[in-house]
This record gives sequence, C-alpha cells and structure tokens, in this order.
Amino acid sequence: MSGRFITFEGSEGAGKSTQIKVVESFLNSHGITTLLTREPGGTPMAEALRELVVSGNTDRWSPLEEMLIMYTARSELVRTVIKPALEKGVWVLADRFADSTTAYQGYAGGVPLKRIKLLHEIVLGSFAPNLTFIIDLPVEDGLLRVHSRAQTISRFEKHSQVFYNKVRQGYLEIAEDEPDRCHVIDGSEDIENISSSICNVLAKKFAFDLSQ
Repeated sequence: MSGRFITFEGSEGAGKSTQIKVVESFLNSHGITTLLTREPGGTPMAEALRELVVSGNTDRWSPLEEMLIMYTARSELVRTVIKPALEKGVWVLADRFADSTTAYQGYAGGVPLKRIKLLHEIVLGSFAPNLTFIIDLPVEDGLLRVHSRAQTISRFEKHSQVFYNKVRQGYLEIAEDEPDRCHVIDGSEDIENISSSICNVLAKKFAFDLSQ
C-alpha cells in the first residue's frame, strides 16, 4: 500500500480532533491527499453501530460486548474505506483505532489483552497504523474540557475517574510496548506547541522538509 495510516489516540478531552486537522493541513501543504475518519464510525453502517455504543448508561454494554461492537465497525471501516484509500496513495488520518479498544475495554474494562489481540488477528490480521500519536493529558484536565464544552455527554464520558486513570495508564503502556509506532505527546501544552511536536515527529519519520 502506497498510502500511510496515522491514528490519534488519547483519553477524553485530549484534543485529538484539533490535531488531526493540523496534520491534515500539514500533509496537504506537502502535496499529499488525505482522508479523515473516526472510530467507531466512518461509514453509514459503522456510524449506526457508534450510536448504539456511545448512547445510554455506562452499564448498557459489558466491556466484552463493546469490544465486539467496536471490531464489527472497525472491520467494515477498514475493508470499505481505509484499505481502498491506502491503495490509492491516500494518507488516512483516524480519530481512534484499535488502541482505543485495548485501553478502554482492555486496561480499563478488564477484557484480557490476549483476547483482544486474538480478535484483532482474526478480524484484521497484521493490519496496523504506520504511526500513532497518543495525546496524554491528566484525567482531571481532560474531563474538565469535556464537561465545559459538551451539550450532551456520551457513555464513554460518564465513567469514574478511576476508569479514566486506567485508560491513561493503558495508553502509556501501549506506547512503551511499541515505541517505533507510538509517540506520546504532552497534551497539557498549548495547542501550537502540541502541533509543533506532532509535525516534528512526522517530518522525522517521513522525511518532510519543515522549511516549506
């Protein structure tokens, strides 16, 4: 595949959506065609599954059931959107991907990590992002951002602080296990500094000229 697949991860309120737009602009300025998507979602069918999993009370689904819904949506998104785009040379930027399942349903929800890994192999084989940015932010700060700006709160924004601390620790462990793919970005910095850090990583990994 000639395109590249870049994912953005982090707990609630980390600022992923803002930085995806920055990377989109950065890549476009270097003549690269991009496609933005999100998880769960990105297709009509996957968006319907998203509504099922993000609405209602926290106990609506068990972590195991959430994992299965996520991978159903993920399978369709990869099959119908991500892989076809990559084959055309498009760079795909995704707001969340498989690391979210590992962090939320695994580290925080208690689904054994080996079970998640096995399901990933069954559904997607060895398919994985070329690069992942994990925007790290103290849980209290992220939740404050979420509750100050949101008109409605999703299921995944209703958990306890203990849950989100497990999510955060999970992401940091994922990054430690896969340092070549995952880059932890300090989300407590101002937006410009975060963007600069991300663009520096992109330039180093893919040999972009920052002077352009």
